[in-house]
Amino acid sequence: MLRLIQFALLIVVWLVPPTMTHAQDASAVIGAATLPRDLTPWGMYLDADPVVKAVMIGLVLASMVTWTVWLTKTVEIWLDKREVKAGAQKLASAQSLAQAVERLGDTEGGVRELVEAAATEEKLSEGSLAIDSIKERIASRLERIEAASARRIARGVGVLATIGATAPFVGLFGTVWGIMNSFIGISQAQATNLAVVAPGIAEALLATALGLVAAIPAVVIYNLLARMIAGYRVQLGDASAEVLRLVSRDLERPAGPGLTKTPLSVLG
Repeated sequence: MLRLIQFALLIVVWLVPPTMTHAQDASAVIGAATLPRDLTPWGMYLDADPVVKAVMIGLVLASMVTWTVWLTKTVEIWLDKREVKAGAQKLASAQSLAQAVERLGDTEGGVRELVEAAATEEKLSEGSLAIDSIKERIASRLERIEAASARRIARGVGVLATIGATAPFVGLFGTVWGIMNSFIGISQAQATNLAVVAPGIAEALLATALGLVAAIPAVVIYNLLARMIAGYRVQLGDASAEVLRLVSRDLERPAGPGLTKTPLSVLG
């Protein structure tokens, strides 16, 4: 009987180690099949789900749009502010609207448009004795030019607000989708090892990181451009007020309204 028990124990010892070895090998195979070869951002992108890849590509494109808008609008606003500043300095030294036209010469920009609009309205109102009505019409023209210039200078900046508001949620969508696929893969592999779970979650979180990378600069640049645009509008408003002062001087001179004789031929 003792020999029979010893023989049974030998059989158990002989059978159990191979079984455990096979289980360990299977777990290693599952882990090797699940783990990506490269855990760098580029490697995680290559191993990500197609939907997550699409989200990442969209966020990278949004980031490129942000920096493109920043570069182009910064240069545009800086040039326009410089033109308005130069034109306002010439207006400040002018004694009449006709003299302002002569000093502006062939310069371009918002100040030139303001002076042209005021001179045109003075010409159209020539002979009218209602000075206040002439001022109101000129002020209305100048106000429309200011509004049009503000719309032009702000064109394209609104996309930064859209990117800043939506990019985090787009990245979160990619993260949720990636984590969902990771749990599905865990269920199919029937393995809960952290080394198997972590790479899939890391790939999903990469989408959120890209969403923040796209959103944070967009918000900062939007606020910066908004301040620059506000400064431009203030400068243009000051130039418009100077034009109105020149018009008021012309209309209230003893010669009477409409006799400033603004040389419209100089305006081209």
